[in-house]
Amino acid sequence: MKLLKLVIEADIFIQLVLIVLVFFSVFSWAVIFSKRMTLKSASSQSKKFLKVFQRSNNLSEVNKAARKYRACPLVALFQSGYNELVYLSKSNPQRPLTSERLESVNRALVKASNREISKLEKMMSFLATTGSVTPFIGLFGTVWGIMVAFQRIGIVRSASLTIVAPGIAEALIATAAGLFAAIPAVIAYNHYLHRIKDLITEMEDFSLEFLSIAERLYGS
Repeated sequence: MKLLKLVIEADIFIQLVLIVLVFFSVFSWAVIFSKRMTLKSASSQSKKFLKVFQRSNNLSEVNKAARKYRACPLVALFQSGYNELVYLSKSNPQRPLTSERLESVNRALVKASNREISKLEKMMSFLATTGSVTPFIGLFGTVWGIMVAFQRIGIVRSASLTIVAPGIAEALIATAAGLFAAIPAVIAYNHYLHRIKDLITEMEDFSLEFLSIAERLYGS
């Protein structure tokens, strides 16, 4: 209650700084929880889909099974590559899958991979911004609070604790709020970045495996 009273009685500029920091903190936590669910679902479904893909020798059957794993980025790659293979087969059924036609499948896989990477990296920039900017916003509030404290000293011509303490306390609150917003954002950003890199590596390996299977099944 004392802390809340201190914030309410704080300088208007300190209050604005705290409002900005609260916004960053709340929004970053929303991103953290949302990203956690997204990446957890993507990793879990990728493992299940890979088992289906590696056990089956029929791409058509894999395509039917893939509908159960919509949150899996590998499914998007598979469907793009499979649809391109189906198109090439229908356009010229007698012609084998040459290196030129295989490159067409590879381009479809690359486009799908880029789309999935964009989805995985969505809002990561906000976490990075929060982690890098909020400490400086808090520091700015700290400097302002100290300036307010010195102004009060000048007005009343006294450096007693009762005069200095409120301004210093406001400054420390701004510092704490900046760190409270920044630390979870930095930790989450580094953790999720590592998981996204793992998924990207998995997608690259899957693309190579898909091209190898396509060449074996449809090649000359």
